[in-house]
Order: sequence, then C-alpha cells, then structure tokens
Amino acid sequence: MRFFLAFAAATVTNACAAEPIEEAAETASDGASVSIEKLWVADGFTDPEGVALTPDGNYFISNVAGDSADADGEGWISILSTEGEILNEKWADGLDAPKGMTAHDGTLYVADIDRIRRYDVATGENLGDIVVDGSVFLNDVTVWRDNIMVSDSRTARIYSVDGDAVEVWLESEEMIAGVNGLLGDGDRLLISTMSTGSLFAADETGMLTTIATGMIDADGIGLVEGGGYTVSAWRGDIFHVSADGVVAKLQDTRAEEILQNDLTVYGDTIIVPNWNPGTVTAWRIKQ
Repeated sequence: MRFFLAFAAATVTNACAAEPIEEAAETASDGASVSIEKLWVADGFTDPEGVALTPDGNYFISNVAGDSADADGEGWISILSTEGEILNEKWADGLDAPKGMTAHDGTLYVADIDRIRRYDVATGENLGDIVVDGSVFLNDVTVWRDNIMVSDSRTARIYSVDGDAVEVWLESEEMIAGVNGLLGDGDRLLISTMSTGSLFAADETGMLTTIATGMIDADGIGLVEGGGYTVSAWRGDIFHVSADGVVAKLQDTRAEEILQNDLTVYGDTIIVPNWNPGTVTAWRIKQ
C-alpha cells in the first residue's frame, strides 16, 4: 500500500513543541540524567556507514569505500567484535556503496544505492539482490511488521519489501525530504530526516507524529532503555531525545571532523560508524 503525503496539516500531529537543543547531558522530565561515555574506538575501515548484529552478537559494519552513489564494486562488509577487534575485514565484498543493514530470519539485508543486497548471516552466501525500481539513494534498513523497510534519501520515499515484492510505502517531499534513519519499534516506525532534522513516529496507515525536530542531518536512531531515543547527525552530533521530545546534545565532533553515521543501540551500548576518519566508536549510555 502506498501513502502519499501531500498536505502536512492533514497527515501530521505534533507530540509536543520542539524544545531548544541543550548542550551536554540532559535531565529528562522524570529527573534522570542521560549522558554517554566512550568505551572504545576501532580503526581500519574505509568509509564505514551501517551496523547490524551478527548471529553470535558481534557487529556487521558496511564499508562504502568510495563515493556514496558510485556503483564501483568497491564496497564490503566487515565483522567487528564487541571489544572493537576486526574479526573478518571482508566478510562480503564486491558491493557498490553499502549503507544501512538489518538481519532478519537468517538473512542480512543491505541498502546499496538502487538495490537491496541479501546474504546468509551464517555463511556469507550471496542470496541475490532485490532491485528497487525508481530508487536513487537507498540509505537505511529496518524490520517492521515483519517487512523490510528501506529509506531513499533523494526521493523522499520509504519502501516496504515483502519477500521479493517491493512497493513505495510512504512518499512526501514536504514531510520526509532527506529521509535517512529507520527503526521498527512495535506498532511504530521511527523515521529521521536530514532536511529538517526531525524524528517522526509513523503508524501502519502512514500517519506521522513529530517527536522532535532541529537535529539537522539526522541519521541513525536508537532506543534508550526506560524511554527516549538517541539520534546521530552525520556531520558530527549525537543527541538524546526524551520521551516527551526534549532534545539534548550529548556529543559534538564536528570540529574534529569525526562523522557520526548510522548510530545503532544494543542494550546500553551505542555503536556508531565514523565515515571520517574510518573508525567505529562504542559508547555506553549512562542514566
């Protein structure tokens, strides 16, 4: 089913008014303080962008290895341990510009420009591509309602994939221009956008609720245990968003030119690929 959002007033509700972005740790409405501490930094990657869990609890890391929209066959996927050691530099290679990833029912799904690559998570066997007609810049991937959901940042579309069947699930230049991060969360699909830096929640009908905004170049989304979210902005920010929409900046590495790409949360651990300088950083959420 395709939802086309033409008029914001008809399709969007606001959970709360956006609050000014605060610096450093946030004190949420329940009084809990939220901050992050660095655990480790792993190097040896080339333009790393996406993260997914391996079957044994380590991390798949995608390496774009070149221009983000260049079909050059130079990209690959690495496996990184939970302690920050590269276990397999090129678990799968020959990709173009692999970005967001998710593992579901034994298959790793990888967004790669205009197609979704599929691999057996246990063996690395190539299971064939799903070409997404009309796509230009596929970016993030998540599982939601047992379907694979994929964002296209340059067409303001979210695709739904069921088996080999692909359809445009949501499309709106006005509301989700620069759509980037996706995260399935029960009956909601969480969506981040680069153009307005918004975090939305969508229901199964495509109705959008604004959770927070103002996080320009928003990228990865993570859930914080006990409530709230973490959101990265790829130019170098990590934010915390409380359940009631208060935004606090937890990290800013723009001056050091360290990018914060597809932030992903597992328990109390944040894993963030840093396209530049070619590292992956682990953080612990403290609250």
